[in-house]
Amino acid sequence: MLELVAKLEERLQALDKEMVNPETLSDRKKIIALNRERRRLESVLEVGRRYREALKTIEETREIIDTSRDEELVVMAREELAENENSFAQIEREFKLKLLPSDPDDDKAAIVEIRAGTGGDEAGLFVYDLFRMYQRFADRKGWKQDVLNSHASGIGGFKEIIFSLEGELAYGLMKYESGVHRVQRVPATETQGRIHTSAVTVAVLPQVEDVDVEIKENEIKVDVYRSSGPGGQSVNTTDSAVRITHLPTGVVVTCQDEKSQIKNRAKAMKVLRARLYDKRASEQHAKIAAERRSMVSSGDRSVKIRTYNYPQSRITDHRINLTLYRLEEVLEGNVELLIMALKQHDQETMLKLETGQKSSGSR
Repeated sequence: MLELVAKLEERLQALDKEMVNPETLSDRKKIIALNRERRRLESVLEVGRRYREALKTIEETREIIDTSRDEELVVMAREELAENENSFAQIEREFKLKLLPSDPDDDKAAIVEIRAGTGGDEAGLFVYDLFRMYQRFADRKGWKQDVLNSHASGIGGFKEIIFSLEGELAYGLMKYESGVHRVQRVPATETQGRIHTSAVTVAVLPQVEDVDVEIKENEIKVDVYRSSGPGGQSVNTTDSAVRITHLPTGVVVTCQDEKSQIKNRAKAMKVLRARLYDKRASEQHAKIAAERRSMVSSGDRSVKIRTYNYPQSRITDHRINLTLYRLEEVLEGNVELLIMALKQHDQETMLKLETGQKSSGSR
């Protein structure tokens, strides 16, 4: 593993040279890819260097124990060695986790689509609650937020809302939120205090650049119309709303939140690219080995992933059988309580797979 740290440092130096090469600077696609690789490499090397330093400290302490004639110093060195070996084991495990293959999309911005499912108006209200939860989570992370499209329901909720989150590891963290979210609570419209169950679907897509997905003008059909609000009433006097149809795939995207047709078209294209990229990625993921599909981050979006139980202030993530009685805290934006547990589960699964593959390969 020490050799690996040295090789990673060599690769970092090579990347730095390549990134100032005039030919590279003129290639936008290559610069984006190199920047992503460099960010990941620096993150891995930070732990790798701590691993190397910790190992060096252990070797120096062992040398003192083996060579010193000062009994008091030897006793102190043995105590220090025990502490160092304990911390070294933790650093070594962290380094191994960092070395696991990462999702190349993790560093990208995320496009989040929340839609009301079963439950009527109550489902629409829960769409708003989840949107607010993710807004507060984004505030905690310092991410930039932008609503791309929305369809309001009549009582303060949303039939659908699509928004982007841009910042460090936005997609890498938010991807764990894809799936069906179920809520159990007494609706505001319920007079007899009965608990209802509603559901909404969340889809999280990586936001991609033009260089990731090329869309030709002759492949799309663009329609413009007047935007509408709850009940279908017109909320704009100009044809600013945009509907884009991708003819080869039949994917349709609409955007009406902006008063400018140009801005609506730009936002719609952003969503279209993300959906086409996700469609391509989903087809690739379908070919992945069965054991890899057991990882929570690649789960089917039609699967119920989480239940929010208001009467008991309970939230349960069904993928890893995690139950927390901290519902209000999560709804106020501390979604990381769940996301980090899900991420750790993924890492543990990958580490077991990698270890198992290496063991079988060495036989």
